[in-house]
Amino acid sequence: MPQNLLNTAIRDMQQALEACRACAPALERWVSLTVEVFRSGHKVLLCGNGGSHAQAQHLAVEYTVRFKKDRPPLPAVALSSDPAYLTAHTNDMGFEGVFARQVEALGEPGDLLVALSTSGRSANVLRAIETARRRGLHTVFLTGPDPARVAADLVIPVPVQGTARIQEVHLFLGHVWVDAVEARLGYR
Repeated sequence: MPQNLLNTAIRDMQQALEACRACAPALERWVSLTVEVFRSGHKVLLCGNGGSHAQAQHLAVEYTVRFKKDRPPLPAVALSSDPAYLTAHTNDMGFEGVFARQVEALGEPGDLLVALSTSGRSANVLRAIETARRRGLHTVFLTGPDPARVAADLVIPVPVQGTARIQEVHLFLGHVWVDAVEARLGYR
């Protein structure tokens, strides 16, 4: 049985990665925007729930530590990574505004918010995007195949089904994103 599950997962992942080719133009715009943000002295904020939050943390670390090569740190922050903030905000103000509040506190015009949601319908993620746009931040929405309508600068709907495959593709695209940004900034 595990072998059958493994074979099925490999087949599904291969199909998901092939479907990623459709994301190439959006990925190019995402990379260019991020390079512009870093070159102008701004930062990247990332947010998401559950597994998407873990990926937001992972990608922020790729910038603040390194990806492939030692280089100066690049400013990136995963929102709501502080349990004290998360529990205080949720207890006192609810969960829907948990990311938007940090965008208000930390985001500055010219920064970039990268929001991840496999469903494309997470209310707190959508609200963070709206808040970021109002405050003059650039916005990228990395999502699944059928997201809610949102006024992000760039929406990247991954054309695959199933939360696990979408999350795996998000991380894959995130690694390509970081790799390409490092290369464009001359860290090769």
